[in-house]
Amino acid sequence: MTLSIVLASVSPRRRQLLAWTGLQFDIQPADIDETPLPGESPQTYVLRLAQSKARAALAACVESDPLILAADTIVCDGDALLGKPANPEQAKNMLSKLRGRCHQVITALALLPANNEPPQTDLCISTVCMRNYTDDEMDVYIKSGDPLDKAGAYAIQNELFHPVSGFKGCFASVMGLPLCHLNRSLKKQNICLTADIPQACLQYLGYTCPIHRAVLQGKAIG
Repeated sequence: MTLSIVLASVSPRRRQLLAWTGLQFDIQPADIDETPLPGESPQTYVLRLAQSKARAALAACVESDPLILAADTIVCDGDALLGKPANPEQAKNMLSKLRGRCHQVITALALLPANNEPPQTDLCISTVCMRNYTDDEMDVYIKSGDPLDKAGAYAIQNELFHPVSGFKGCFASVMGLPLCHLNRSLKKQNICLTADIPQACLQYLGYTCPIHRAVLQGKAIG
């Protein structure tokens, strides 16, 4: 029986990133409650949500013998968790807080087979430093609508706003799907990618990743 890869997300960025792997996949949206629990750490929060998305997608999936892939991304400004802004005012507050400072972006992955095995998870943490953009630049960016479906109210890859001045970690993870972490997770499911993931990041993102070898070797980096 052919294994079906199902992405538990409607995010166009995650669809784009997953397509770079060369895998054929279907989409199954996963609608869950994303409210943080009291005292929940950012790492625990994103891991819980990724697993919850995977389970919700599996329950709704009509594919035969699917392998569900789910991910969740959160921006952490100190102890504050910055998800997707609900409106332009929230987007402005988030971007104002992040301006000229560094923060962390955490993405969790969950792979869930249809055979009742527990989800296989992985975690990627990147440090992002924002440039000191002006109020006018910020207002123009918010009016574009781009921040409203992004954790932390920004897209690292936005060429017009170009919010980031410094970066350490996995560029693709900040976009929503850490591809080398996914590669090593898929290997544990006996799925080997034929695509050159670091080359894809260089080609499509213009980013030469300094950590991909360590990630693929299984080290806890990024």
